Amino acid sequence: MSKPSGEIIETPITANFREGLSVLQYFISTHGARKGLADTALKTADSGYLTRRLVDVSQDVIVTEHDCGTDHGIYVTAITEGGEVLEKLRDRLVGRVAAEDIVDPVEGTIICRAGQEIDEDLAALIEDAGYERVKIRSVLTCQTRRGVCQLCYGRMLATGKLVELGEAVGIIAAQSIGEPGTQLTMRTFHYGGAATRATEQSKHVASRSGKVKLQNVQLVTNAEGKQVVVSRNAKLAIVDDRERERERYNLVYGSVLLVKEGDEVQPGTELAVWDPFTSSVLTTVAGTVEFVDLVEGENVREEIDRTTGHARHIVVEPIGADKRIPTIIVRTDDGRERRYQLAIGSHLMVKEGDRVSPGDVLAKIPRETTKTKDITGGLPRVVELFEARRPKDAAVVSEISGVVRVAEPSRGTRKVTVEAKEGLIREYTIPKTAHLIVQDGDLVQAGEPLTDGPMDPHDVLAVLGETELQRFLVDKIQEVYRTQGVSINDKHIEVIVRQMCRFVKITDPGDTEFLLDEQVPRYRVLEENERVERLGGQPAKFAPILLGITKAALATESFVSAASFQETTRVLTEAAVSGKVDHLYGLKENVIVGRLIPAGTGAKIYRYFQIAPPAPEELPKEEAEEETPVTDVLDDDLDVEE
Repeated sequence: MSKPSGEIIETPITANFREGLSVLQYFISTHGARKGLADTALKTADSGYLTRRLVDVSQDVIVTEHDCGTDHGIYVTAITEGGEVLEKLRDRLVGRVAAEDIVDPVEGTIICRAGQEIDEDLAALIEDAGYERVKIRSVLTCQTRRGVCQLCYGRMLATGKLVELGEAVGIIAAQSIGEPGTQLTMRTFHYGGAATRATEQSKHVASRSGKVKLQNVQLVTNAEGKQVVVSRNAKLAIVDDRERERERYNLVYGSVLLVKEGDEVQPGTELAVWDPFTSSVLTTVAGTVEFVDLVEGENVREEIDRTTGHARHIVVEPIGADKRIPTIIVRTDDGRERRYQLAIGSHLMVKEGDRVSPGDVLAKIPRETTKTKDITGGLPRVVELFEARRPKDAAVVSEISGVVRVAEPSRGTRKVTVEAKEGLIREYTIPKTAHLIVQDGDLVQAGEPLTDGPMDPHDVLAVLGETELQRFLVDKIQEVYRTQGVSINDKHIEVIVRQMCRFVKITDPGDTEFLLDEQVPRYRVLEENERVERLGGQPAKFAPILLGITKAALATESFVSAASFQETTRVLTEAAVSGKVDHLYGLKENVIVGRLIPAGTGAKIYRYFQIAPPAPEELPKEEAEEETPVTDVLDDDLDVEE
């Protein structure tokens, strides 16, 4: 069970309701029940508000054309976590449209052509052909100026057929994401806040045969002759005879590698093993251990392990405002030194004066596997991602690839520099509370975090670019829903993320009518650039920006829609002052002024039809002569005075 604050209560409930609970156990059980009820009441409102914002940001996304003609797309892979497959590749492909021809690697025949919808059978064929990642059309890369095209959206999930023109896919997306929010909120008290522990994986096993290929892998041989990985961003890929990647694994820092570059492996071969419960601090050089700022009784505590009877030394938070940072120095025989900073909670594995060889463990940090994953952590996290807020205690991200240098701490602040080969240097100040996950001398790639914590989406955009950002957002939002067992199709989240990435910032106006640093929808810049280039002028340069859903909804071109959402006075005064015109392109503005909405699967065809009056029936000739002329009948009925 867990407390209202989310920590786990140490004493478990051992009795069941039939045996009867003791007073203490009953008390603990009510903790869980109350947490569930309070959560439900509070979160229903939050979830409803999230739905409203989502609808408002995406209401004008309508399917407006068959094919936008783009050759871009996104790559999808199967989703795995801890060695088990959470979502197969075929499930992610069904109902999408291929962005390029997919060829059978053995026979060389085309399984699926570019622009063809992938149905259940094709998806199974693609997976059986051994594809690990497939390029598909996506709303994120759709080039349609207003709305999206049929091929980029793919299958409409309600009908199982390709989406029709005029379908309001934006609202469907918003409701598909918002609706489970209310379920998620009520998920909590099914198990009264019972603590869910994530199972940790401890080895990589090959699932296909092939050749081993290592990327970014730095190895040292430890005293036992084992190969230990000492790089952060190490990857192990298995490739086939044509050098095509069949699968890839991330190698954990400190894992023991059991295969070599170029080895042939069979399915079931163990590739690497590591300790799932602790992360290690390893030395990469041989030398003698020295302790700095590690004082027994002040910031190091001795504990006796009950099971083994051995004493353990643990780094603890020092009393008072201590600015010192506990560090282990390994001094080599030629006098060079390597510094390794220790986090609070590290277990020391060496003593001062010990001789160590490369790959030896200096300290172990227990991985926190027992954080309760509860949707209260979930709904706020989804909102945080959709609003593109900077998360609390966000990770510090390296902007360049290079070697890490950890400087000596001065006045309680730590400085970390990353030096690239070309001589570029970036310096980062690490807050005292943050835990460094890199050590002196490590190689890092651009976009890799230097400290623990969630990544800030704005950092991802600045360092890795827009495509990575979009993938990051979709994956992180899906992660939250997946832990709750809610399945949402990716395309719904993609529609919203596309709306968040719709705006760009002008970095150089050129000969266009834009101002420097102005926020403009991307398609307007592209249209204006086309116009200026036709006249022989200089086009504007721009950089992508990320807006949260509230900001994006308020920045929409229609002021009627924005005013009906939030901050009405501000929106209307700005629109009046700048003399804006609302062309009523979206749904909301049309509803407000009482027009027919520009959506509906028949709208395109039926909008311009006039209903013709029924044609008079032809009568046989001879009867017709005896009949009274129609005009006379009408005149009699209407009493027309001539």
